[in-house]
Amino acid sequence: MDDQIKSKLKNPSPSPSLSLTHSLTVKRREEEREGERDRETKRREESVGMDPDQVAKAFVEHYYSTFDANRAGLANLYQDGSMLTFEGQKTQGSQNIVAKLIALPFQQCKHLITTVDCQPSGPAGGMLVFVSGNLQLAGEQHALKFSQVFLFNFFLRCAWIDL
Repeated sequence: MDDQIKSKLKNPSPSPSLSLTHSLTVKRREEEREGERDRETKRREESVGMDPDQVAKAFVEHYYSTFDANRAGLANLYQDGSMLTFEGQKTQGSQNIVAKLIALPFQQCKHLITTVDCQPSGPAGGMLVFVSGNLQLAGEQHALKFSQVFLFNFFLRCAWIDL
């Protein structure tokens, strides 16, 4: 055998078609992964009927306007399995949560929302919503800073949105 042929057999260079095939396969896999991510995002949006950020903002607006005007009106936003943790104390169930909110040491307040951050949570199309802002109490000169986190599981029936 010729030395040049032996050298090629020992150290074959990839053929252009093999390299191109490999590149196309890698590109196709990347596109498939991207498509899966897009489909998952779309599925999550369809599971609640609209964009999760829009749902979060609409919920936050409704929740805090109801809180400020009539805390008892929040009862239909909670379920028996809902949990509120406030200053280390856990309260479970719609009626218990509302009783806790009504018993807060202030009656009149106004929430001024500055941040609503939302991200998908869980395979059933759940959502984690972080809210921060200022809480202005009646008769107080300075507002208090507040933050609150909501975790929604849309697999369960949500009272505030028809699925």
